[in-house]
Parts: sequence; C-alpha cells; structure tokens
Amino acid sequence: MPRDAQGLAVTTRSEAAVHALDHVIEGYVGYRADVANRLSALLELDPDFGLAHCLQGYFAMLTYKAAALPAVRQAATRARQFTANATPREQAHVAALEAWVEGEPERATAIWQQIVDEHPRDMLAFRLAHFINFWLGRPHAMLVSVLGVEKHWSDSVPGYVAILACRCFAHEECGHYMEAEAAGRAAIERDPSDLWAAHGVAHVLEMQGRRGEGLLWLDQLARHWDGASNIRHHLWWHAAMFHLERGDTGRVLALYDEAFRDHRSPLTQAQPDLYIDVQNAASMLWRLAR
Repeated sequence: MPRDAQGLAVTTRSEAAVHALDHVIEGYVGYRADVANRLSALLELDPDFGLAHCLQGYFAMLTYKAAALPAVRQAATRARQFTANATPREQAHVAALEAWVEGEPERATAIWQQIVDEHPRDMLAFRLAHFINFWLGRPHAMLVSVLGVEKHWSDSVPGYVAILACRCFAHEECGHYMEAEAAGRAAIERDPSDLWAAHGVAHVLEMQGRRGEGLLWLDQLARHWDGASNIRHHLWWHAAMFHLERGDTGRVLALYDEAFRDHRSPLTQAQPDLYIDVQNAASMLWRLAR
C-alpha cells in the first residue's frame, strides 16, 4: 500500500496521487494561496480517493460559512463511499468530518486526537485538532496534543517545522512565553517562510509589550510571505497592533488600507467576506474608535 511523506498508509491506486496528497497537506499547513488548486489536481489524479474528498470537506468547513454546509455534506458522502475499503485511519477522518459538519466540533476533535494518538505523524488530524481546540478555548489541550506527538518527529521527517510552530502557539496560549518564543524561533531558523511560527512569536512579543521587536520581527520576515494565503493579512494586522500601541494611528490606517484590508488585493477579491479578514478589520476599527 502506498505511504505518504510521513510514512502513513493511504488508499489510492496512484503513486502520483500520494505525492499530490503530500503537496495539498503541505500547502494547507503552510498557508499557501494555491491549496484549492492543489486539491483539484489531486482529485484529477484519483477521483475515487476517499481522503481527498474528505479534504475537500475539511477545506469547505474551514471557510466557516453556513452556505458551505451542503457542499461539505456531499463531500462527506463521497468520502464515506470511497473509504469503504480504506484504512481505519482514513475512515476515522471521514467520521470526524461528519461530526464537524453536523455541528459537533468537540466530537470531531476527539476523533482527530484519537487518530493522532494512534498515528502521531498524521499532520492533517493533528493540525485540525490544534485549530479547533483553539477556537473552542482549549489551550491546554493544544499543548498536551503537541507535546504528545513531538517525540515522534524530527528534522528528518517532512513537516517537523509545523510541529515546532504549533508548539510555539500552544505554549503562548498557555502563557508559557519563554518556551513559546524558543519553539517559534527554532521553526523560523529552519524555515523563515513558516507563517504560523511567525504568528506565534508575534503573539509572544505582543503579550510582553515588546513592540519594537515585534515590528522588526514581522518586517524582517515579510519578504518570505509570497504565495501565502490570507494569514499574511493577519500578520500585518499584528504589525498594526504594535503601531497602535505606540500611538501611530497613521501607520495603523495605512496598513489597514494597504495590507490587511486592501480591497485591491487578489486574496481579498477572491474571498471578500473571509472570516479572518473580517475579524482583522472589525477588531482594528473597534480599537481605533475607542
């Protein structure tokens, strides 16, 4: 049976589809703007690849739009059909998607964590659990999860930088700022284009009031953000936060218009109502109006 970049068995007829799957997950974890195109290419290689249909459902859920739910249910139905003879791990992913689309994120997260407990190199399950635990306000669950898997990863395993980045953010959300910064900087030393590590360290610098360092951190890394998705807007929002705290509202407004709420941006035009961009804009305008 074919195996992915982390050594996990996947049910597909095509070795090319396995490499395409790795490319999709790498794009998801790395916040690449072309991840939808990567997924389309994967489905063209193997239209019956159940995990690919599950990914389609996952990505639709990650838009956090009620209008996406019918498409998610269709993807879940196809994924269930095409994983009838797949591995238990792949079938568990479908079960997690089914729980999530039916409004049970806690159950979905429990399934992902069970997958991770049995397959600690399942980056997809780990990363989804990481984020949904964040949205559910469970920072300690985030930390327990990443500390549990990290010993199974190393620099020799593709994706290790993403594990360091997640440990950074989990520590930061738990208030462990020294540990968070060390993990985030270790990730950036390995890959300066890792946006989640850049984000985690920015959080640390924000929480510690290190505004000048925060601006320098983001400015130095910005040249590595080409090809990134809307997370780059959120990083510029963090830069605006540092400027706001220094009293430079002119620079805040310039970043609003030119960086994180630029209506001319192809990213903004493609998804003008994307939740993270709306959050960035609304929260900054609220702060400016106070």
